[in-house]
Amino acid sequence: MDLALSAEQTAVRSLARDFVDREVAPHAAAWDRAEAVDRAIVGRLGALGFLGLTVPEEYGGSGGDHLSYVLVTEELGRGDSAVRGILSVSLGLVAKSLVAWGSEEQKREWLPRLCAGEAVGCFGLTEPGTGSDAAHLTTRAERAGSDYLITGAKTFITNGTWADVVLLFARTGPEPGHRGISAFLVPADAPGLTRREIHGKLGLRGQATAELVLDTVRVPGGALVGPAGKGFAVAMSALAKGRMSVAAGCVGIAQACLDAAVAYAGEREQFGRTIAHHQLVQELISDIAVDVDAARLLTWRVADLIERGRPFATESSVAKLYASEAAVRSANNALQVYGGYGYIDEYPVGKLLRDARVMTLYEGTSQIHKLLIGRALTGVSAF
Repeated sequence: MDLALSAEQTAVRSLARDFVDREVAPHAAAWDRAEAVDRAIVGRLGALGFLGLTVPEEYGGSGGDHLSYVLVTEELGRGDSAVRGILSVSLGLVAKSLVAWGSEEQKREWLPRLCAGEAVGCFGLTEPGTGSDAAHLTTRAERAGSDYLITGAKTFITNGTWADVVLLFARTGPEPGHRGISAFLVPADAPGLTRREIHGKLGLRGQATAELVLDTVRVPGGALVGPAGKGFAVAMSALAKGRMSVAAGCVGIAQACLDAAVAYAGEREQFGRTIAHHQLVQELISDIAVDVDAARLLTWRVADLIERGRPFATESSVAKLYASEAAVRSANNALQVYGGYGYIDEYPVGKLLRDARVMTLYEGTSQIHKLLIGRALTGVSAF
């Protein structure tokens, strides 16, 4: 793997960095306090082509490679993880799934709008009773002539109240576990679908996270994404790449922690000199720096494997596991550099810690990823 960025990748990262510094980072604290990101950010992400990265241009995408996608995701994570989540889900989980599994009609109808930021997608997998155990979800889609009637509930759905379309997973067959699950595209305004935003979250407070309730929601047979009964494969293929996106966002969080800690250490004076002179403060900062570099390289490796058409699922789990835990460590270390000031929201590191903490939970907990990695190495299933 050549670690030197191409001219195109360098330009994409520079564009994302400038955008984040101008239109995201200055508002992150206010959005966090208000528990609402300015929705206009979606159109701006679309206008810059960020919501179409890796999607073919014939469907309204902006093309590009997966490392460019990672670079943009890093920068958004550095500015505000709540904004990063919009892109990771609408593009990373929904649009990319349509590219891989959608019918031509579905691609033509939804991809141009999703890529332009004219529509937002959400990923309806997690349920109140099934998080890590997604193969045993209980939402059902029953045949009604050529249509399906969907009944069930989803929770912790990123973009849930903003979404125009839901990539939803429901049980269509009697088979146990993953074999009876199918994927559907469900318009968010479909009769019988209600949404409630979840407030009071520890972190990602500006992100529209929701509960979805489906009461005999009717969709046509053409709403199936991929073959009937193959929905779990659709979900897992999306999440394998989605874990790369979460890892990249965690690199951004850790980078923000490093930037904040270095800046503060150079300004804060104790014992007659800046705290940057104190060796134990330098140790805290060096620990953050090592975690940033290690997490970044693990994440870039996943992007490289995808581009070369190589297996990447285990490496994606490794990157997500390490980067999410590294983001928490980095935020803790940065808060320690700030001391008591880090504990109030006038300073950035408290928010970084709160945002980092959920990264070890969603798109596979750290414990689930350890099981996946262990199974891949030993060939013995832990489930």
